[in-house]
Amino acid sequence: MMEMIQREMLAHQAVIAKTIESLQSHIYTACIIATEALKNGHKILLCGNGGSAADAQHIAAELSGRYKSERRGLPGIALTTDTSVLTAVGNDFGFDRIFDRQVEALAREGDVLIGISTSGHSKNVVRALSLARNMGCKTIGLSGRDGGVMNEFCDVNIVVPSDDTPRIQEMHIMIGHIICQAIDDALSVK
Repeated sequence: MMEMIQREMLAHQAVIAKTIESLQSHIYTACIIATEALKNGHKILLCGNGGSAADAQHIAAELSGRYKSERRGLPGIALTTDTSVLTAVGNDFGFDRIFDRQVEALAREGDVLIGISTSGHSKNVVRALSLARNMGCKTIGLSGRDGGVMNEFCDVNIVVPSDDTPRIQEMHIMIGHIICQAIDDALSVK
């Protein structure tokens, strides 16, 4: 068991090193997009499935509540939380529409949609990103592997350099925290 623990920690460390090496400029771009949108009175919407849904909710909570610094609450909205909406839209329009229907209802030009999918192929996330972009929103992807279909629909798709889902998810929450830190730095009470 000790070997497994060490193996998992070393795998995490290796993906962090690759992420630092290859993704800093993409993360910087995402930080600028998110910070500028909030400075200009826009919202950040987030979506994903499974563990990525939990990440969307986590990041939204950091925005609406507080990350590290004192600042006003910010409009971070996870599209994964309203079971009535999710089940109504899923039932009436299909699971592939659970996020784009909410984007249609909630997003406005200048808002940001962060779509999270370890494969980059989640149909409901891709549909939401496509619609958001067509509506004049900025789109940020958090993905892995080769970035998948999300590459086509994101202003910046942060593709974690790994095929290992747990490692990709670990980097997604770290990147989400970096974006929150950039927002705190820009908008906190001085």
